[in-house]
Order: sequence, then C-alpha cells, then structure tokens
Amino acid sequence: MFPGLGTLVNVAAVLLGSAVGVLVGHRLPARTRDVVTDALGLVTLLIAAGTAAAVADPALLSAVGTSAPVLIVLGSLVLGGVVGSLVGIETLLERFAGGLRALLLRGGGDSRDRERFVEGFVASSILFCVGPLTVLGSLSDGLGRGADQLFLKSALDCFASLAFAASFGWGVAASALAVLTVQGTLTLLGLLLGDVLPDAHVAALSATGALLLVGVALGLLRVRQIPVGDLLPALVIAPVLTQLVVVLR
Repeated sequence: MFPGLGTLVNVAAVLLGSAVGVLVGHRLPARTRDVVTDALGLVTLLIAAGTAAAVADPALLSAVGTSAPVLIVLGSLVLGGVVGSLVGIETLLERFAGGLRALLLRGGGDSRDRERFVEGFVASSILFCVGPLTVLGSLSDGLGRGADQLFLKSALDCFASLAFAASFGWGVAASALAVLTVQGTLTLLGLLLGDVLPDAHVAALSATGALLLVGVALGLLRVRQIPVGDLLPALVIAPVLTQLVVVLR
C-alpha cells in the first residue's frame, strides 16, 4: 500500500455516507431528523469520553507528572480560545463554508439551507479531524506502518456522515476537503519527518481534542452553541505546553 491510501479511503467514505444521507434525509420528517441529530450528539459525547481518557495516558503522566495533564489541557483551551477568537477562526470557517456552498450548489436555497450547510460543514469537519485516530492513523500511514487505523476511522466516519447528512445536507460532504487537508498534511509529515510527536504530546493533543468534541456535541444536542472553531488553536498549543513542562520539570 502507498502512503496516503488511508486518507483517500476516508474521503471516499465521507462522500459515500453523505450522499446516502442526503438521498434519505429529505424523505424523513423533521422530527426524525432531529432524533438522528440527537443520537449523533450522544455518540459524539461517547467518542469524546473515550478520547478524554488520554489525559491519564501513562506516557503523558510519566513525562509531565500526575497533576500537570489537566492544567495543560486547561491552558491549551484558554490560550487557544484567546488566539482563535482574536483571529476569528469560527467566522472564517463559516465564511469559507458559505462560499463553498455557493460554489458547489450555485447559491440555491434559503437562509436556513445556508445555515444547515455551514453547521454541517463545521461540525462534521471537527468531528472527522479531531481525535487520536486522525493523528495516529495519519502518521502511521506516512511512516509506512499501514493504514489500519484510518480504515477503521473510515468505517466510523461513513456512518457518522450518513447521520449528519440526513440532518445537515451537502455541507457534510464538503467536510471531505477538511479530511483530505488535515490527514494528508499529517501523512506527509509522517513521511518526511518520521515520528513528529512523542506519545505524551499526542496524548495531550487527544485529551484537548476530546473537549472540542464535547463542544460539538453540546451544539448538536441544542444545549449551547459553542464557537468550537475558535478553540482549534488549542490543538497546536497542547503539544507545545507539554514540551514546555517536560523541559522545566
């Protein structure tokens, strides 16, 4: 197998699931689509809970101590939120999604259609691109260790995109571009640079990403709309703070 195959399969899975979801979704009543969205929100919480366990990863605890992991996650989210809000990442993502919709769908539909497209693109992009399988699977693929993790992720993403698209439409399919960009970049890094991040740093990134998934889930469950896009810099800051603690410890 060649490096990048796992990402290509993942992109195809998202597109397939989205197409089936769109074809089925418009035949379902609004109440049924809401139930599907609620179910996906609950599953997202489940995924987040499993990913958050990385805060107790032995490699992370060994590298920074037992009390530092939670502080690293907290610092990453606070600093990431400040940077993201000042840059306006959430607004930029929404504008990008709106422009992409206009390009792909030629601007058809009303304002509610546009909101659904943007929400589907942003939420599904974060869901598909945040988590240990994204990072570890892409790096493993680039290092020539196989793409088994990305194949598993592809199956999960296919079902998730089907459920998302039944509620949000073609915005979910557009998130395949985010999957291609993020996982393709990580695969390339793995191919060129070898092991980019130690296990402890990946664990900190995963634990931080889990809380972003919680933010996505709260939006899906209509509890509160959190600007998760503005928190994305936390994923870069988490490994940096981890390295800082390792050096100072």
